[in-house]
Amino acid sequence: MKKVVLAFSGGLDTSYCAIYLSKEMGLEVHAALANTGGFSAEELASIEKRAYDLGVKSYVALDVTQDYYQHAIKYMIFGNVLKNGTYPISVSSERISQATAIAKYAREIGADYLCHGSTGAGNDQVRFDMVFNIIAPEIEVIALIREKRLSREEEIAYLRGHGVNFDFKKAEYSINQGIWGTSVGGKETLTSSETLPEEAYPSQLKETQPRRVTLTFEKGEFVALDGKRFDDRIAAIQALQAIASRYAIGRDMHIGDTIIGIKGRVGFEAAAPMVIIKAHHMLEKHTLTKWQLYWKDQISAFYGNYLHEGQYYDPVMRDFEAFLESTQRTVSGDVYVELHPYRFVLVGIKSDHDLMSNKFGAYGETMNDWTSEDVKGFGKIFGNQNKIYYKVNEKLK
Repeated sequence: MKKVVLAFSGGLDTSYCAIYLSKEMGLEVHAALANTGGFSAEELASIEKRAYDLGVKSYVALDVTQDYYQHAIKYMIFGNVLKNGTYPISVSSERISQATAIAKYAREIGADYLCHGSTGAGNDQVRFDMVFNIIAPEIEVIALIREKRLSREEEIAYLRGHGVNFDFKKAEYSINQGIWGTSVGGKETLTSSETLPEEAYPSQLKETQPRRVTLTFEKGEFVALDGKRFDDRIAAIQALQAIASRYAIGRDMHIGDTIIGIKGRVGFEAAAPMVIIKAHHMLEKHTLTKWQLYWKDQISAFYGNYLHEGQYYDPVMRDFEAFLESTQRTVSGDVYVELHPYRFVLVGIKSDHDLMSNKFGAYGETMNDWTSEDVKGFGKIFGNQNKIYYKVNEKLK
């Protein structure tokens, strides 16, 4: 019997695949979940049980959380990456680590096929196909949902026909959960005018009293929360998420251009990522120069977009990572943030590298390191070329 490794999440699409690969195609199904840090121990146990209930030959949970942090999250923080100024590329960025781990596992067990549950109308199909073809080009890729052009209703009907019963009401929403945020898709996200209902979000509002938290960064990395240091960067993110998610913050709707050329719309919640990115960016505005900030914006936009499209393995990404890391030498200090229901406020920062110092002058008030005559001469020289241009081209004034 030929082996297939199924990239398994326990959701509707991969549950369908588990049954079909075994029952209809006669394959020995080996389910593999690549955990990027978004699952609790209880959730992982539940997914494992579901996999075996669906009849898979074996199941494995591959922990790629640290790999995901070191190769993606760290640089997304350095770059303050928000696609279209909105989305912290929560799901798309983790697909590289997931697909890489699953492809390597398939090679280890000598699989004949790799299968993922992506549809034919989204980005994930390209990301998985591309990484599978880079890491394990000798293994044939199967994408049942795409190939059979299935709707969610058809998948539910098929599973019910094979005696599989779980919360199909919940299955109305496609939820992808990870350490860097959770995406939520449903019938509302297929429109341009409707928004997700409150109950569609995994995290619900539980705290209403404002709370101030202190985020500490060292060379751009988030290392401590309220004075408690975490040597494990993932643990720091999880600690902030446990607090911030109770305020139901970090929710939004992302509208973007997909890899395949159509517009896509998805809801997401990313409490800790949004707080970290915004806090980090504020700290940078105090500790970096004008041109460092400018070029970071240009490079970060490209880096985030290319990562979103699954092009992690392009060598240019290593070049940009080296630049981003270099910019973080002075990005150290504390950032104070107030959490409120559905929103947060950046209060201020404290850093030994703060370039906003009254020793050099107070903006709009006092000057310490220069005289009135210095500014007068500077103003003349600073605009000199434009003055010459308009003297030569008098009619263009």
